[in-house]
Amino acid sequence: MGFADDGKVAAHSGPPPAAAPATSPTEDAPQVAPATTTGDSSILPASHWQTVPSSEDDIDDDDFDDDGDSALGTVLSSTASLSSSILKYRNIHGRTFHSDIGKAEAWTPNDETQTESMDINHHLCTLVTDGKLHLAPIPDDIKKAIDIGTGTGIWAIDFADEHPGTEVIGTDVSPIQPGWVPPNLSFEIDDANQTWTWADDSFDYVHLRCMFGSIADWPALYREAFRVCKPGGWIEDHENSVKFDSDDGSVTEDSPMGQWTKVFWEGGKKFGRTFRVVEDEVQKRGMEEAGFVDVVVTEFKCPVGPWAKGEREKQLGLFAKLVLETDIEGYVLYMWSAVMGWTKEETQVYIAHLRRQLRDPNVHSWYLHRIVYARKPLTA
Repeated sequence: MGFADDGKVAAHSGPPPAAAPATSPTEDAPQVAPATTTGDSSILPASHWQTVPSSEDDIDDDDFDDDGDSALGTVLSSTASLSSSILKYRNIHGRTFHSDIGKAEAWTPNDETQTESMDINHHLCTLVTDGKLHLAPIPDDIKKAIDIGTGTGIWAIDFADEHPGTEVIGTDVSPIQPGWVPPNLSFEIDDANQTWTWADDSFDYVHLRCMFGSIADWPALYREAFRVCKPGGWIEDHENSVKFDSDDGSVTEDSPMGQWTKVFWEGGKKFGRTFRVVEDEVQKRGMEEAGFVDVVVTEFKCPVGPWAKGEREKQLGLFAKLVLETDIEGYVLYMWSAVMGWTKEETQVYIAHLRRQLRDPNVHSWYLHRIVYARKPLTA
């Protein structure tokens, strides 16, 4: 698999890799399955990274502190009011995460460092699609659109600007969106894992992006999207694989990037939210089972780092690397600490090795970015 000579990222398809068996999580991790006696022996123990030489400059003691976890109770409604309970975030090693409200459980922080990384990722996603906010062939004059899992709201803001006559709603479990937004855009606190509160046939367009690791029941998610989508309307979902790969063998199974993949796949099993959305064909299968038709799958191979040939590929690689380096701790903390049960010191050492590999010009890593869109039949 390689990059096309015309600057386009080559599409890829192939059999999904086999899922790995489960390992033991930390005892107090919220909504995580109990420890089991089986495990994937290819997942290296935390002690391994203590023995691998690494520059001390890569490790910053300020990356962590000793604050512990806290959790909130459940709520009955999917849409919650903006109350003090919503702003009571969990704290893992000094980073804030969405609190355990309803069925929501976020694996990335919701603080300023993470939101900066999220906004960079938005730019990366638009680079992948040559500046387009969507690939689905939606009309310019649609009446109503919704962005599920809006994050910082940056996609919804851009979409609302492009479609001033469209009512746009962005939803998320954390109120981290800005107050100054286009007049046709509003944000709501909502958990996509619960029954959606909107009426049947409400939206011309349903947009989702980077929901991997956040959804407990993907078929149920697509069924809700089908229900609220108008006949003839469209759904579009952009998801990434968490698997770092390479064509030249520079990403090995026992390297920090290779272990990243294994820990995310195992951790996703432990707290019931898969990170194998791309590998297991979750998007296409889920949309078809929900009743959508005219399903289109587009896949891009995204380099990490400026190693690929071609200006476009170099730009993709630079921004993919920047997304991770802007908040590498934020992407690692929950899975390694709360789910896998590593101490803050063990996690810190692993992060140093991962950071070093990301910066190694001899490592030619890439991941898959898959976009799937489909239409609700007019007769539905």
